[in-house]
Amino acid sequence: MATGTDEPTLTVDELAARAGVTVRTVRFYSTRGLLPPPVIGPRRVGHYGHDHLSRLALIEELQHQGMTLAAIERYLQQLPPDLSAQDLAIHRALVASWAPDSAEDMERAELERRAGRPLSEQDVDRLGAMGVLERPGKPDGPFQVDPGLLRLGVELLEVPIAHETILAARTVLLEHTRSAAHELTRLFRDEVWNPYRERESDPEHVKAMKSLSAHMQPMVLQALLTAFQRSLKEELRAAFTASEER
Repeated sequence: MATGTDEPTLTVDELAARAGVTVRTVRFYSTRGLLPPPVIGPRRVGHYGHDHLSRLALIEELQHQGMTLAAIERYLQQLPPDLSAQDLAIHRALVASWAPDSAEDMERAELERRAGRPLSEQDVDRLGAMGVLERPGKPDGPFQVDPGLLRLGVELLEVPIAHETILAARTVLLEHTRSAAHELTRLFRDEVWNPYRERESDPEHVKAMKSLSAHMQPMVLQALLTAFQRSLKEELRAAFTASEER
């Protein structure tokens, strides 16, 4: 059973249920090296933590983007080895942003099961502000939930941030990520796609180029995330250093 700590406390059955996969899938990913080994506890029972859960969600999204297991292995090998569950959840959310909207209908009980904890009305309001879910249109209706953002949203519930601050931060992120996506798309179209299309008339080559553009998405996202994390650390360091010098 999971507690509020970061210690590995999930059995393989609990991990599979929380991730929405089978136990067989968990063990298969483990044999392929896609999941780190569990912590072996008393009676030789393996225990899993939030990092395993976040990694499973990332693998699921990469598969949804059309990547093969071999490509996913290469992608995961390129990630820093010390990424936290929160870092992996951010990767998952960014990868999911390239996919079409795929909200799921969830009753309150299922939402809390997937979240791994009871949710107060304030928690639901905060998840709504993050864009993780939408409340039912009628009292007995299901929630509309973005499963790719749910894990990250639940992690952020533990951070003491005001509701208004979440809304303001979301506005900033949407504005700048849309701008970056627009410029990157323009760059790819003008510098790669249009020149290629002018030179090649073979439908197979055009198909190959479209496939390339789809598989570039996770690589571009990883580059964006790395650059953002580095820039954020520098900005925070500069801001707090200036505050301490006053």
